[in-house]
Amino acid sequence: MNFTVLILGMAIITVLIKAIFFILGDRLVFPAWLHLALSFVPVTVLTAIITPMILSPHGKNLELHLRNPQLLASLIAVLVCLISRRQLLTIAVGLMSFFFFQWQFAG
Repeated sequence: MNFTVLILGMAIITVLIKAIFFILGDRLVFPAWLHLALSFVPVTVLTAIITPMILSPHGKNLELHLRNPQLLASLIAVLVCLISRRQLLTIAVGLMSFFFFQWQFAG
């Protein structure tokens, strides 16, 4: 199958699915349980993306040791988040600690 046709077909389907919600607007009412379930989607997707990069940064085996800069920086970021509850501080400390550990373990 031609990849261009495949990609265009997927794009059209995606746009149509999203357009239905905009076209119907307030006439489409979801039950409360579905609203609650959908509120967890962003956190779940972000966790599914980040966890493999932390636990297996090279894509082969789990790297659960103290020379894994992603793991150490993420643990520090979790601690900062739990203590401060400030997103910008958590991001800054997480990035600084990741770059520090990456530099420290480079040699």
